[in-house]
Amino acid sequence: MGITKYITKRILQVIPLLILVSLISFFIIRLSPIDPLAELRLNPSISEETLQKEIKRLNLDKPIAIQYISWAKSFVKGDLGYTSDGEKVSVKLKERIPNTLLLTSIVIFLTWMVGIPLGIIAAVKKETAFDRILTVLSSIGMAIPSFFFAILLLMFAVKTGWFPVGGLTSYNFNDMNLFHKFIDLSKHLVLPVAVLFAISLSGLQRQMRANMLEVLDSDYVKFARAKGLSEFKVVFKHALRNAVNPMITLLGFEFAGLLSGAALTEYVFQYPGLGRLILEAVMKSDINLVMASLMIGTIMLILGNLIADILLMLTDPRTRKTQEAK
Repeated sequence: MGITKYITKRILQVIPLLILVSLISFFIIRLSPIDPLAELRLNPSISEETLQKEIKRLNLDKPIAIQYISWAKSFVKGDLGYTSDGEKVSVKLKERIPNTLLLTSIVIFLTWMVGIPLGIIAAVKKETAFDRILTVLSSIGMAIPSFFFAILLLMFAVKTGWFPVGGLTSYNFNDMNLFHKFIDLSKHLVLPVAVLFAISLSGLQRQMRANMLEVLDSDYVKFARAKGLSEFKVVFKHALRNAVNPMITLLGFEFAGLLSGAALTEYVFQYPGLGRLILEAVMKSDINLVMASLMIGTIMLILGNLIADILLMLTDPRTRKTQEAK
């Protein structure tokens, strides 16, 4: 099965999932005792014309099933309605989604660049001082809640003044040249990246170590050593290829975990991302923004898993043969 055909098949498979997520989210929100337009009614800047437009768009005077169908049609067309502040939901999402993708992409890149080598070294040097230190550090990293760690770093930044707190850029960002824009952006990313990196690295490194230990103990690796191959070839040519494949499968789950974990981190550091947007929307009962954010978040998670599956097809011949057999 070609990659194009495989992607098409996967997209068709996730359509029912998206419908199910939208149904559950919509009915839970609509059945709650919350007026979808409460915030809009309290906002003096929102005109009566805008309120009537929203009532008509959402069919609030009709049965809930009709409301869902109306909302789904509007969502497919790209009409996501207005926030409680009177802004278009689509504009809000366009502002926040790139910021979250930037944050999660940097974290995943750094985690893999550091976590995979550390896991390999820990497996090769099993039960040495290096391995024991890594085990203790990874256990601490997995035990500390991201929210608590974020608060600690926030206090550190406030006390030392070494890093800016809040936002993604400084107030005079547009007046800077390209180099200073890069430096300013990097400084604002250090703290949220550090929190998510520390939490993600622990799990990834331990998983890679476990995979390598299992492969290094397999018969074909023992046979390769018996043939007189160097330890470098045994580890990096034979063992690593099989140990890293399960990690690619975890890539999609890691992306999903980062999106959920990023919400609290973004909120602590006032980072303008999708996770913080959803939390703020829930606290303000901003129904349009909550629904749109949940659906976009679901789509991003599905894309993360799809990318992981495609990478696994490219790196593992057994997966390709299985898909071709189907």
